[in-house]
Amino acid sequence: MLAAELRVSRGVVTDAYQRLIDDGHAAGRGRAGTVVVAAPVLPPSPSPDRPSRSPVITPLPGAEVFDAVRAAPARIDLTPGVPDLTAFPRAAWLRAERAVLEELEPSHFGYGDPRGAPPMRLAVSRWLARNRGIRADPGEIIVVAGVAQALTLLGEVLRHHGVDAVAVEDPGSLGARQHLRHGGLATPPVPVDDDGLLVSELRAPAVLLTPAHQFPMGVVLGGSRRRELMSWASSGGIVLEDDYDAEHRYDRAPVPAVRSMLPEVCYMGSVSKLLAPALRVGWLLAPPPFFADLVAAKRFADLGNPVLAQLVLARLMENGELERQLRVVRGRHRRRRDAMIRALASELPSAVVHGAAAGLHLTVTFDADVDDVELAAAALAEGVKVQPLSWHRQRPGRAGLVLGYAARTATEIAEGVAVLGRLVGPSP
Repeated sequence: MLAAELRVSRGVVTDAYQRLIDDGHAAGRGRAGTVVVAAPVLPPSPSPDRPSRSPVITPLPGAEVFDAVRAAPARIDLTPGVPDLTAFPRAAWLRAERAVLEELEPSHFGYGDPRGAPPMRLAVSRWLARNRGIRADPGEIIVVAGVAQALTLLGEVLRHHGVDAVAVEDPGSLGARQHLRHGGLATPPVPVDDDGLLVSELRAPAVLLTPAHQFPMGVVLGGSRRRELMSWASSGGIVLEDDYDAEHRYDRAPVPAVRSMLPEVCYMGSVSKLLAPALRVGWLLAPPPFFADLVAAKRFADLGNPVLAQLVLARLMENGELERQLRVVRGRHRRRRDAMIRALASELPSAVVHGAAAGLHLTVTFDADVDDVELAAAALAEGVKVQPLSWHRQRPGRAGLVLGYAARTATEIAEGVAVLGRLVGPSP
């Protein structure tokens, strides 16, 4: 109707609406149409006498740091690991939930299988075959409350099997490291370069890695390194694969999972970055030596994930809605990644950008003498939330920032990066 009134093509109107939605000025409401979104109320700018250091951003973050960061007020949140939550497919979820509820027998509301609901495990096996090249029987799959719980269960079981250390990428995820350490495991660091983990440096009995899109540097584990890893595993090494951000690739098809070539891998994935972290649904594939113990650990942890959410998600996986959602968010995330790259080129031209080919975040490193903890703390005091790269290091390395773009509009990204540019100062 609007296209006819303005005498323009429908494509022009559609693009205009999409731009308004991407910039946060409007939001789609399904059959209710598109509505204008109220402008957010921003916190006041810091006064000149307010200290720049934030008690949240400290050099040695504790176990509670991510809770504190999430709770810290900020007008522009560029922390990594959060997808575009406004894109959650509410209408599709409601349709699937209604259909599931209409079909459920009363007995289905009782306690379920701790491994997960059979339809969910079947849907996951088919999803992994289509999207990650993994051939797995539904009986091999354990449904878990995200990769975080998978790491907790693996830590418990590995210790039971005599493993006292899991090597981790350096730089690598602080959160993953915290989960392993909470389980009593040492986390010796192994360097990462442009081809991923330096397998030749492995000395621990097990290793955790993110081969499809390394966090936080964004590199892919190269072919020669994959062969080295397979050789290392064949000699008794235990591989834990976190398939982090695997589906969110922009320059080519996603690389296959290591688990697709090496059945002995303990493989973890979830829908946290595709749908929403709040769902707390993921999956764990483990080789026979660990499987029964992992099922027992899951049983005694929580008796299994909530069944209703599993059945709804399984329906979305099976009817094609999840693939459609992936196509939608991949396009939106790509536009926001491009906006961040443009902003960084303008405001931080001396910074080196890493990981642009995939994922929901970029990492920048600095040649100059920059304290990334001080910089992140000063940014938070200015209302911009970022993570210092040094949080994800165990060994000395270049300072930098890890910047999430998926959950912010192009306008917010530009404003946030402009604050960072002003704090870093002009290039020498």
